[in-house]
Amino acid sequence: MTATLSVRGLSAGYGGVTVIHDVDLDVDTDAFVAVVGVNGAGKTTTLRAIMGLADIFGGTVELGGESLVGARTSDRVRAGLALCPEGREVFPSLTVEENLLTGAIAGDDWTGRADALGRVYELLPRLGERRSQAAGTMSGGEQQQLALGRALMSGTTVLLVDEASLGLAPVMVDWVFEILGAIHASGTAVMAVEQNIRISAVATQIVVLEQGTVTDRLEADEVGSGLHEAAKAAYFGTGGT
Repeated sequence: MTATLSVRGLSAGYGGVTVIHDVDLDVDTDAFVAVVGVNGAGKTTTLRAIMGLADIFGGTVELGGESLVGARTSDRVRAGLALCPEGREVFPSLTVEENLLTGAIAGDDWTGRADALGRVYELLPRLGERRSQAAGTMSGGEQQQLALGRALMSGTTVLLVDEASLGLAPVMVDWVFEILGAIHASGTAVMAVEQNIRISAVATQIVVLEQGTVTDRLEADEVGSGLHEAAKAAYFGTGGT
C-alpha cells in the first residue's frame, strides 16, 4: 500500500521550543487516521508542522513520494494537503458559497471553482441547500460542515482536521463524524486529531500521541473491538507538553 502522506522523525515546535519529537505517521490513500491524546499532547502542532505552519527542527514530510521539507504552505495545498482548523474559523458575514470559494486555489478560473463547488455540494448537500445563507446564522455543527467543505475546495487528497468535535453538542459530534466518514468514503484520505473517543467509529487506524511522541497504534480490527488500554491512558491518564 502506498503512503499518500509519510512523516518520519518529525520534531517541531515554536520559537525554539520542541513540542513534538520523532513522530512517525503514514496516511495511506484509503486511510482514516485518528490521532488521539489529551489536550497538550502535541496533536495540533503535528498538523501545523505537516502544513508548514510550525518550526521544523528535524525529520521529513512527504506527499506522494515528494518531499515537502521547506515548501511553503500554499505549495503544500497545491500538492493536495488541506487543513480544517480548530474552531472552524468561517467568515460569519459571508454566505456559505462565498466561504467555500475562499478555499479555492488562487488562480483557478471560474470553471475550476464551479467544478469544485459542485463536488462539495454533491458530497455535502446541506451546504448546497444553504449556499445563500450567512455563515454566522448557522449552528456550530453546520459551520463545522462548512469548514470541512471549504478545505475540500482545493482538490484535496489528504484532509487534515483539527478537533472537529470541539464545542459541539453530542448529537452534533456524531453527525460531524459521519460527515468525516463520508468524506473518507468518497476517496479522500483523512487525518483527524481528536480528544473525543467516538472518532473510533469512523477511523481505520488510531495513533496515540503522548507528551509529543507516538506511543501506540491501533489498526482497524482493534478499533472495531474497542480501545486499547494505551489509548485509554492517553485520554484519561497522562497529560502532555
